[in-house]
Amino acid sequence: MRFIRFLWDISWRNILIATIAGLISGSGNAMLISLINRAVNQASLPNALLYFAALALFVLVTSIISQFMLINLSQNAIYQLRLRLGQNILSSPLQHLEKLGENRLLATLTDDVRVLSHAVSAIPNLCIDLATIFGCLVYLAWLSNTIFVLTIAFTSIAIWCTQAKLGKARHLFAAAREEDDNLFKHFQAITTGIKELKLHKSRREDFFAKNLQGSAAKLRQKNSTAMKSFAIANGLGQFSQFTSLAFIVFILPWFIYIPMPMLSTYVLTSTFIAIPMQNLLKRLPDLVQGNIALQKIERMKLSLANQAEFDSVDSDNINHHCLLELDAVTYMYQPENEPNEMRPPHRHQGSGRLMHHADVAERGFLLGPISLSLRAGEITYIVGGNGSGKSTLAKLIAGLYVPQSGSVYLDRVPISEQNREWYRQHFSVIFSDFYLFDRYLGFNHVNLDREVESYLKQLQLDHKVQVKNGILSTTRLSQGQRKRLALLTAYLEDRPIYLFDEWASDQDPFFRDLFYKEILIKLKERGKTVLVITHDDRYFHLADRIVKLDYGKVESNYIPLSLTKNKPLG
Repeated sequence: MRFIRFLWDISWRNILIATIAGLISGSGNAMLISLINRAVNQASLPNALLYFAALALFVLVTSIISQFMLINLSQNAIYQLRLRLGQNILSSPLQHLEKLGENRLLATLTDDVRVLSHAVSAIPNLCIDLATIFGCLVYLAWLSNTIFVLTIAFTSIAIWCTQAKLGKARHLFAAAREEDDNLFKHFQAITTGIKELKLHKSRREDFFAKNLQGSAAKLRQKNSTAMKSFAIANGLGQFSQFTSLAFIVFILPWFIYIPMPMLSTYVLTSTFIAIPMQNLLKRLPDLVQGNIALQKIERMKLSLANQAEFDSVDSDNINHHCLLELDAVTYMYQPENEPNEMRPPHRHQGSGRLMHHADVAERGFLLGPISLSLRAGEITYIVGGNGSGKSTLAKLIAGLYVPQSGSVYLDRVPISEQNREWYRQHFSVIFSDFYLFDRYLGFNHVNLDREVESYLKQLQLDHKVQVKNGILSTTRLSQGQRKRLALLTAYLEDRPIYLFDEWASDQDPFFRDLFYKEILIKLKERGKTVLVITHDDRYFHLADRIVKLDYGKVESNYIPLSLTKNKPLG
């Protein structure tokens, strides 16, 4: 079971110590039963109370030691899992995360971790129950080989009979977990599309009935059926215990002689063992769900060994004036399960004929081959229609996507897995779907608050936002104001290459003008390499060059008319 291997990998020493302590505790329980049996069946037992007190204390101490060890193990396992998930997400390739989808990642980070945490938390008591059962079975073997063999036989038959139900339950729990992804997707649609749902009654009712309610009903049905299967298995387990007890107490004495003290001892031991057996059966659903959650996490392949990204970067080894070159770079973007009719056509280079992407590379959007040289102290506009590949090219340039062919060079140094993290540290990027952190992380500026306050005034945000100890008072602003805050962060980063993806699209005329005529020009004067994805053709004359994309191809690469009479670049 993956679940056990997961715990073993976290700390096999703790498991070993806890298991030994649990077995000792189970042996102590068996010795307690033996002592009670002797006290009941013998008229006089010297120092019985003293022995009982010593044994009870021994069982208590060993049980607590075992539980403490297992509690530390289980909580450390959840701690390690959460850190590992976070680290694996951070180090997984962006295209892999985008393929998984936000709803699957959220389901894993919340539901799977919660289920696994619940399962791991059951381990301490489960181990004590197993140790008690083991100790009692050892005592039964010492008491009578016949009774022990019959008990094991009935238990084995019960396990065999319940396997079919347990297998069905595992299958249903796995199917329910897959449906969980859909439910998270619908919840995500509610939070992000709440305005559209509120404004359209029929859409809202249709969404609720078909999507949300339908998915929730499927989840309820699968979980209910699975839990009922476990209930039947639990009932069969109890029935097996009662059948075993009845057979040995009422039927077996007809065939072989069993002393009454031995029968009473068996009844006492069976009664004592019944509680941990029932606890074990009741915890099976938690363990099965925990195992399924762990399987789901592993299937997401968040730590791809052949694509894992390197974290070691020498921050002092950043080039401040860069020559960035793309040499015949290509990238195939293929959204998961995208219908054929939703894919844009692809224009065959040089023919003007529209082709579907299936003709180009079976399916998906093909970017490239693209060859570009981007220099320090130069402003490059990347333009083109919607779906032409501008944002994909931006992620490729920034090192977030890995080229499927061709090469990327920074100051003649080829970029590979070994130095891609170093390469990324040269970029300050504001994407169209950027995220704004409410604190300035990763900055070692002595007067950080003072710098931020100065930029807040320049960007006319000082009346909306304050900063204290690197923490912003709010990020709940209009989209245009949020983009200005993102620009502030980019200023503070002071990296050699700046990339802006439709930054000015949400700005008023004043800040749009300020962006193109002052902000970009000042970055250029500071020797920065500036890349701007834009549709603002009124400002094209301010660029040093313009790269136009059309369906993933560079249609033109030229210097604006105001500079060289629209001379194309070779």
